[in-house]
Amino acid sequence: MGRRLELDAVRGLMLVWITLTHLPTVASAYINQPFGFISAAEGFIFLSALFTGRIYYRMAMHEGYRAMTLKLWARTLRLYGYHALLLAFAFLVAVPIASRGNRPGLHNLLNFYFMAGPRQAVTEAALLIYRPPLLDILPMYIIFLAFTSVALLLSRRLGWQPILVAAGAMWLFAQFGFRQAEHTVMSRYIPTNIPLNEMGSFDLWAWQLLWICGVWLGVRWGQNNLPIERWAKYAVIPSILVVSAAFELRHAIIQGLALGKFEFLFDKWHLGPVRLLNFMAVAALLIFSQTVLKPLAIRPLILMGQSSLQVFCVHLLFCFAGLTLLGSAAMLNGWKQAGLLIATFTAMLLTAVAFSKNEAKQERKVASTGSGTGPDANVPVAPAQQSLPASAAAPTR
Repeated sequence: MGRRLELDAVRGLMLVWITLTHLPTVASAYINQPFGFISAAEGFIFLSALFTGRIYYRMAMHEGYRAMTLKLWARTLRLYGYHALLLAFAFLVAVPIASRGNRPGLHNLLNFYFMAGPRQAVTEAALLIYRPPLLDILPMYIIFLAFTSVALLLSRRLGWQPILVAAGAMWLFAQFGFRQAEHTVMSRYIPTNIPLNEMGSFDLWAWQLLWICGVWLGVRWGQNNLPIERWAKYAVIPSILVVSAAFELRHAIIQGLALGKFEFLFDKWHLGPVRLLNFMAVAALLIFSQTVLKPLAIRPLILMGQSSLQVFCVHLLFCFAGLTLLGSAAMLNGWKQAGLLIATFTAMLLTAVAFSKNEAKQERKVASTGSGTGPDANVPVAPAQQSLPASAAAPTR
C-alpha cells in the first residue's frame, strides 16, 4: 500500500486530457468527451479527493486531528497562492492584451472584468466569487479542500453515512436548480451584483458529491478497507452495458440527436445522473482491467501526476497564450497549433520534473506512520487490499 505509481500516471493522463481539451487546436474537437458523458474534470477532482482522504486520514490517526487540520489548511493556502498568481497573470498580462479589441476569445474569457471594472473583479476573484472560465477548477478544489477537515472531524463523531446522505441530498437539490435559487436569495443580502455564469461553470452543490465520495473512499483506503477489485468484478457486466450505451448515445448527439427535456440528465456542470453513472462504470472497467493497463503508466505521466497542481497551473498559462495567438480567427493554423502543443507539453514536463520529487516526498511524509520505512510500514496489508483504489478509474478536464 505504498505510493501507487499507476495512480500518479492516471493523474498525469487527466492533465494531458484537460490540456488537449482547453488549447485552441483541432485536437479539442476530438478529445472533448470522446468516450461518452465523461470528461477529465471528473477524474481530476475524484483522484484529488481520493488522495486527500487517504493521506490526511492517516495523518489524523498518527498525529492527531489538530495536526491534520493545520496541515490541510496549510495546503489549502498554498493552493490559494497558486490561484492568486494565475489571477495576477490574467489581470496584469491578459487584460491589457484583450483590451486592444482584436482578440475576442481572450476578451470573452475576461468579460466580467471589463464589465464590472478592475476593483470589483479583482476583489471578488480574490474571494473566489468571480471565477472566470479556465480559472474555475482550482477554486472549486480549494473550496472543497477547505471543508475536508470538517468532513473528517464529523466522520469521527457521526460516521460516514450521514455525511454521504447529506452530500447526496445536496447533489439532488442541485439537479433541480438549487444553485440558481441560492444565488437569487444571496444577491438580496450580499451586494456583489455578479451574474451566476461568472461564478464558475461548475455547480459546487452538485460536484461536492464526487469530492465527498472520493474522500470517503480515500479514508477506507487508508484504513486498508477498500476491496475495490471485488466491487469492480461484480459491476463489470453492467458497466460494459452502460459504457457502450453512453458511447453510442454521445456520438448520436454529435450527429444531431436532440435530448430535449432529458438534457439535464447529461449535464456536465450540474454533474447529471447519467454522468455519474457513466463515471462509475468507466471506473469499474478500468479497475477490473488494471493488470492490462498498468504498463501504460509511463514515466512522463507519472511525473506529471506527482506534481499535478503545478502542471495544471502551467497548462493554464499556455491556454492564455493560445487564445492570444488565436486573435480573431476561428482556429490556429497548422504550424501555430504544432508549436503551441509542443511548447505546452514541454513546459508541463519540465515543471513535472522540477516539482515531482518534492511533491511525492511531501505526500510520503504526510502519509507516514512514524519512523517506519514507508507510508504503510506499520500497517499489515491483507492481500485483497492491495488492489487498485477506485481512483484509478477516473477518466477528466
